Amino acid sequence: MAWTSVYVGEAPERVNRWLAHSGVCSRREAESLIADGRVWIDGERVDDVGRKILPGQTLKVIDASGEAEAPLTILVNKPPGLVSAHPAPGQDEARSLLVSARAAAGEAPPPDGLSLPPAGRLDRESRGLLVLTSDGVVARTLIAPDSGLKKTYEVRVEGRLTPGVIARLRHGLSLDGRPLKPAGVFRKGEDRLRFVLTEGRNRQIRRMCEMVGLRVIDLQRTRIGPLSLEGLPEGRWRRLTGEERQLLLSGPVPSPASG
Repeated sequence: MAWTSVYVGEAPERVNRWLAHSGVCSRREAESLIADGRVWIDGERVDDVGRKILPGQTLKVIDASGEAEAPLTILVNKPPGLVSAHPAPGQDEARSLLVSARAAAGEAPPPDGLSLPPAGRLDRESRGLLVLTSDGVVARTLIAPDSGLKKTYEVRVEGRLTPGVIARLRHGLSLDGRPLKPAGVFRKGEDRLRFVLTEGRNRQIRRMCEMVGLRVIDLQRTRIGPLSLEGLPEGRWRRLTGEERQLLLSGPVPSPASG
């Protein structure tokens, strides 16, 4: 038996009770499935028979063979010109890079049929760190509004970089009628800035710069929390390690700011 569904109830519910109500199996059979390690929620194995599923979470019951795809997270150093997902006609998406020839360490690419949506935006013109994942826990950690994860960007701009402009970028701007959270903005050269953000509004940095008379020439995301581009050339990809996953889920960590 293999079964996957998203829980749409309004309140948390015990996994065994929901499986029974969904007609998958009896409560006792659900407890046996949990004991056999065959029940997963958002990519995390359920080990507690009293575990509750939360609204919006995805539950998967895997086959007895245990051959279901394990949750997978891929780090991509996206070059400009590729879209994160949902390409329009004539466009290519970042997933097209996931071939053996572009693996950073000779890894086998993920199966073609495995869904790997991006956890966070990186627009077509921008480059740098993009995370593709089938792991619901990792995805929520990366994109939850209250995650507190710092995202670092190296940006080259055209225009006058005065102290007043940098002060406005750091605090006081609004997008779409909503104030932006304070940002870390540091001058790194004659035409270069480093942005450290804890939110990810649509095309945020480009729009912020436009509001203060700057034009973005190049934008590269170099870090998301503890994950970085270090050792990953542009156009290459690699799998997230177990150690990195544990570090990511352990909570916000400091990101380089002015250094």
